[in-house]
Amino acid sequence: MPKKTVKRTFRISKYIIYRETFVDYKEYFWSFLGAFMGIGIIAYIQSHYLLEVENIFLIGSFGASSVLVYGAINSPMAQPRNLLGGHLISALIGVSVAKWIPDIVWIEAPLAVALSILAMQFTKTLHPPGGATALIAIIGTSKIQELGYYYALSPVLSGALILYLSALVFNNLTKHRSYPLKKR
Repeated sequence: MPKKTVKRTFRISKYIIYRETFVDYKEYFWSFLGAFMGIGIIAYIQSHYLLEVENIFLIGSFGASSVLVYGAINSPMAQPRNLLGGHLISALIGVSVAKWIPDIVWIEAPLAVALSILAMQFTKTLHPPGGATALIAIIGTSKIQELGYYYALSPVLSGALILYLSALVFNNLTKHRSYPLKKR
């Protein structure tokens, strides 16, 4: 194999196998601070204002949403419509599947996730953590199961709103960051 072909193959494979995302070091600080505060507010409310019995305000999919709304703020999937709509639609679908399908997790879980992806695509609200939100409605604790459709309002919509509002504050504190994306 000629040397020129090897170099070109290496260069192409370098971009296919690993392509580093370049982020300014200042962005790391603001991503950390935003995520810390957003999740911190939700956790504070859970630990100080909810009774021990209803203590389910903080759900796992909010961690993934934080990666998007604080760490990848320019992603279309991090925008408010996607954050709020994706979580809400997925929660409603997850609860509906849990209520309508018999207690067969190997049918419920994939159906809830697949239907939520489809609904988010149709409504242009694709937000990857929404799939986890739908799944939590199926496999979550008995406290989550007991909430029924209220799960879509709290913890899901109220928590997503807290993430959104804190993202508005922390992502716009400097001139280098702007959230949400401005329409072009």
